Amino acid sequence: MTVPVKLAVAGVGNNISALAQGILHYADAVAGGADIDALPGVRRGSIGGLAVYDVQFVAAYDIDPGKVGTELYDAMLRPPNNYPRLDVRLEPTGVTVEQGLTDSDEHAGPLSDQIVRIAESLRAAGAEVLLYSLPTGLQWAATAYAEAALAAGVAFVNCTPESVGRDEELSTRFIAAGVPLIGDDLASHLGTSIVHRSLLGLLAERGISLHSSYQLNLGGNQDFRNLRDRGASKRDSKLNALAKAGVQLDRVDVIPSAGFVAHLEDHKVGYLNIEGVGWAGTPVEIDLKLKVQDSSNAAGVIIDLIRIAAAAIRVGEKGFVPAAVPLLKSPPKGHGAYTELEVEASYDSLAARIA
Repeated sequence: MTVPVKLAVAGVGNNISALAQGILHYADAVAGGADIDALPGVRRGSIGGLAVYDVQFVAAYDIDPGKVGTELYDAMLRPPNNYPRLDVRLEPTGVTVEQGLTDSDEHAGPLSDQIVRIAESLRAAGAEVLLYSLPTGLQWAATAYAEAALAAGVAFVNCTPESVGRDEELSTRFIAAGVPLIGDDLASHLGTSIVHRSLLGLLAERGISLHSSYQLNLGGNQDFRNLRDRGASKRDSKLNALAKAGVQLDRVDVIPSAGFVAHLEDHKVGYLNIEGVGWAGTPVEIDLKLKVQDSSNAAGVIIDLIRIAAAAIRVGEKGFVPAAVPLLKSPPKGHGAYTELEVEASYDSLAARIA
């Protein structure tokens, strides 16, 4: 019998609501006879022997007074979260949202009382993976939660643009401790970055010279509200994601949050413009609009990242796991440092070593 991933989460926002409800949705589907390898919206039904629904929430941390002290499933449905309620049965998880790290902990060292408290909580919960999903722009918090995971011997997955997986000193310490560290910044299932990168790569492949390009993103969830003021790290990470195509990034501009539009709720709308030069200097132009359920777009990738992290810690793999590269905007050393064969070999290694 498969032992589910024991997952702790830092931040109980829309992404966690989408993840938790989606896990139940797929469990119901398979119980009803659906083929696990043909589930809509799922890239890999199984990773390292872990099915898409093999996840058990064991701990959660947040600072919202309306969520702290509340049962996890209740907390994830509370405003300002606005991910839709799916047709699944939300039975109590037994997990109460604990007080997370606050701004007063920003300048605390790696062995501060609050980080030690989180580490002890992770150990007591038996967590294997800590998923970091706080708002963008909180570098201190990303580092602090990574320190807590390291102290507890728990694999760490960073969903945000903050530098954790790319932090060489921190990565070295995770390797020395024999703990997986996966980041940075998830690449959504079908987001503006992956579409933009594909189109820019297509131009280069077909011999069209890039003149200029831009990407604008709008949304109505808390992430977009936050990005209006804290979008710098997100912009850098999105540019990292485009670098794989080998384009001249000085000709590309990205605005992670071109606007917060409340009535969009958890939907994201992306606008892409690409202007190129073809044969004899004639112009080529592409204008594209992409609309997605933002947190579903994230959860479809998060489910793979946490299973990779759990499989890695179970087989004793440490540091960064190459299988995660296609799922991230800013992996350590960039996308060009890993070949497709290395990525697939990493997946195969996890499965073979567990078997």
